[in-house]
Amino acid sequence: MSFTQYKPAQLRVQRCELAVPGSNPKMIEKAADSAADYVFLDLEDAVAPDDKLQARKNVIQALNDIDWAGKGKTVSIRINGLDTHYMYRDVVDVVEQAGNKLDTILIPKVGNSADVYMVDAMVTQIEEAKGYTNKIGIEALIETALGMANVEAIATASPRMEAMHFGVADYAASNRARTVNIGGLNPDYPGDQWHHAISRMTVACRAYGLRPIDGPFGDFNDPDGFLLAARRGAALGIEGKWAIHPSQIELANQVFTPPEAEVSKAHRILEELEKAAQEGRGAASLDGKMIDAASARMAENVVRAAAAIAAKSTS
Repeated sequence: MSFTQYKPAQLRVQRCELAVPGSNPKMIEKAADSAADYVFLDLEDAVAPDDKLQARKNVIQALNDIDWAGKGKTVSIRINGLDTHYMYRDVVDVVEQAGNKLDTILIPKVGNSADVYMVDAMVTQIEEAKGYTNKIGIEALIETALGMANVEAIATASPRMEAMHFGVADYAASNRARTVNIGGLNPDYPGDQWHHAISRMTVACRAYGLRPIDGPFGDFNDPDGFLLAARRGAALGIEGKWAIHPSQIELANQVFTPPEAEVSKAHRILEELEKAAQEGRGAASLDGKMIDAASARMAENVVRAAAAIAAKSTS
C-alpha cells in the first residue's frame, strides 16, 4: 500500500436511497416507514418552481416531526443547484431550523471543488452559530461533464465529503448522449455506455475514502432492467443505488446485500489464510484456487458490508 492513504468516510449503510419530492408530505411519511436505508428529501428537480418554498417548509417540518433515526433511516436533503437563487435559502433555512436532525446534504450538478467549499462554509457557520453537536455530511452529485472532469478534486474538497452519486440523466444531457432513457442502455452502443463514467467516479471515491452510489433508473415498470443496471454498478464497486419508486427499494437491497453464500466463502477465505499464516505461508488453496493477501482484502470488504447491514437490521 502507498504511504499516502485516506481514511474512509463515516460508515453508513446506503444500499438503497429513496428519492422523495419535498412537495409531497404523504410520500415523505411513507418513505420514513419504507425499507430504504437512506431517504433524500428533494428540493431540486422533483419540485416545480412554484412549489419550492412550500417544499422547503415541508422538509423542515418532516425533519423535525419524524424520528428518522428511530426508524433506521439516514436522512438527507438535495438542495437546489448553486446556479439558482433557491440554493442559499435551502441551506440556511433547513440547517438553521432542522440541522440537528439532518445527516447529509446532497449537492446537485457539482462542477468543481469550489461548489462543495461554498456549501461547507455555509453549513460550518450555521452549525457554530446554532451550537449543533452533530456534523452534517456532504454528498456530491456528479451529473455533468464538468463535474466528471473534476471528480478527483471534488472528492477531496471538504472533510465533510462522504459520498458521490452518478446522475445519469443530466450526465447524458451534458454530454449530448443519444439517449432519452434514464439509466438504460442504448442498443447502438456495444456494451454499457455508462461504464467509463461510473468506473471513474468509483475509483475517485475509493481512492479518497468516499462511498460511490449509482443514481436513478427511470423505468420503474422494468424491474429486470433495474436489476441489470444495479448489478453492473456493483461489479465496478458501487455500493448502493437510488430508488425513484417504492417498487425499486427491495431490488436495490437485494443487489447490494452480499448473498449468504458469498459471505460464507469470505469467512472461509479468511480462516484458511489465518491457518496458512500460522504455518508460515503467505498463500493458501481454497476450492482448488489460490488465495493470498489480496483475497483477504476482498473477503474483508464482504464481511464488513454484511456486518454493517446486520447491525443496522438489529438496531
